[in-house]
Amino acid sequence: MNAKRTQDQRLDYLVEEFKVDSVQYRDLQTPADTEGKRRILRSLMNIRMPKKMDETVIAVQDEYLRERIRENGIVELYDIPEVKDGLSIWQGDITRLAVDAIVNAANSQMLGCFVPLHTCIDNCIHTFAGVQLRDECARHMEQLKNKYGRNYEQPTAVPMLTDAYNLPAKKVIHIVGPIVQGRLTSSLEDDLVACYRNTLDMCLENGLKSVAFCCISTGVFHFPNKRAAEIAVQTVTGWMAMHPGAMERVIFNVFKDEDKAYYEQLLQ
Repeated sequence: MNAKRTQDQRLDYLVEEFKVDSVQYRDLQTPADTEGKRRILRSLMNIRMPKKMDETVIAVQDEYLRERIRENGIVELYDIPEVKDGLSIWQGDITRLAVDAIVNAANSQMLGCFVPLHTCIDNCIHTFAGVQLRDECARHMEQLKNKYGRNYEQPTAVPMLTDAYNLPAKKVIHIVGPIVQGRLTSSLEDDLVACYRNTLDMCLENGLKSVAFCCISTGVFHFPNKRAAEIAVQTVTGWMAMHPGAMERVIFNVFKDEDKAYYEQLLQ
């Protein structure tokens, strides 16, 4: 592979290298079409356990992912209109945002989503950041297990800060949101408040001036979307009132039209 490799050549190279790396799937038949190859590569990245990979492969992976992200279109902070008092609503793929930090709705294992091609935000962020992100998360978790015991899992509303690697963002803040099983309780609402507050505190402590929040705990964690949006807006606006000038911009990143409508109503 030379410095002038094309994106197709990078993809072909990475598929074969990740197949060999997986051992179990080294004899997997590679599709002929580009989309099929992309799906195979993403799947192999999704299932890969954290471990060292050859630096040459990592370098090609980085070239490939950065080009994919450029193709998807990088969204700068100045591209996102401010709705009200340093707050914005943006609908789309959070991995396109060139902000100081994006928020990942993580699970308590903190290693990303291992389900091939899953559409959750955890999977998307880990896929486009590259395999280095899972490695860093694993190192953080190993340190915590050495401190608190081998059964340690990340508690709800305790954020973890990592680099963003190939993403346009500078950092990723991973946080475990509350899981609603049955009825919504005040305790679960308090946990969601803590997710937003603790994330903003982490931004303040680390000099991060712009952050994009996903809709924490909605979806598979079953927090009602409308109530989640109310808590998000109320908590963020309250925090910003107590810390004037601390944040340049807070973005509520939504994917569904339903969530966009809730945030627009709350911020009108």
